[in-house]
Amino acid sequence: MYAFEISQLLPLIALLMIIGAIAGVVAGLLGVGGGIILVPAFYYMFAALGYESEYLMQICVATSLATIIFTSIRSVLSHNKKGAVDWNILKRWAPGIAMGAVIGVLIAREMRSVSLMVIFGVLGTLVGFYLAFGRQNWRLGDAMPMGIGRVVTAPILGFLSVLMGIGGGSFGVPLMTLYNQPIHRAIATSAGFGVIIAVPSVIGFLMIGWGMPVKPPLTIGLVNLPAFAVVVSMTLITAPFGVKLAHALDPKPLKTVFAFFIMLMALNMLRKAIWG
Repeated sequence: MYAFEISQLLPLIALLMIIGAIAGVVAGLLGVGGGIILVPAFYYMFAALGYESEYLMQICVATSLATIIFTSIRSVLSHNKKGAVDWNILKRWAPGIAMGAVIGVLIAREMRSVSLMVIFGVLGTLVGFYLAFGRQNWRLGDAMPMGIGRVVTAPILGFLSVLMGIGGGSFGVPLMTLYNQPIHRAIATSAGFGVIIAVPSVIGFLMIGWGMPVKPPLTIGLVNLPAFAVVVSMTLITAPFGVKLAHALDPKPLKTVFAFFIMLMALNMLRKAIWG
């Protein structure tokens, strides 16, 4: 068992509130979801409290996805008020994304923290690179993939998102813009991808990990309830503010800063996985 003074826990709770507030704004503003911030934040917090183990990343991923359920719902409803959500794309892509998310849970259950840290580091760096250097005129096609293209792409999107503990926006926004979708529609619709990814994966994560040693207190399955509660209370407040900014401002300068921030965190995670 681990015992901590309130004076030690309060700064961590305050930090989580700040991180949650930022994650909510980012989710609404850029459509990339707060998970790409939350996963490393949870990891460093739990490690500092003494709960570092070979399965800690699973707890961070699962807890991040739990917050994404509520953040994404709030975000997609706010975007829908502005008529920006493409519900036809959501309906067509939902089954494949959900299937990929379930597969992601099954694979993540068998992995170790180091492996998930490497995946997060590599994919997070790629996401940051695209956000920083991607061009709006880059195109893979004039419309979203249909047929076999969607059958292959949708599960991959869900699968990779679960392994990173992120919503669908980090992959969904680039995907939709590469297929000629307006940026505001891509951001709004990708918020819906986050719900489709998070709901089945969190159900899965709640059902596994019950016998896992060295878990933070009040962790149900692999979802840590205190971290979830603190963060989601903030993201629900700040996500609509991010949506308003997305429709009122040019997000490009903020996207560039955020991209380099993502790359820094991802590379640091990769460094820790490789060199400890």
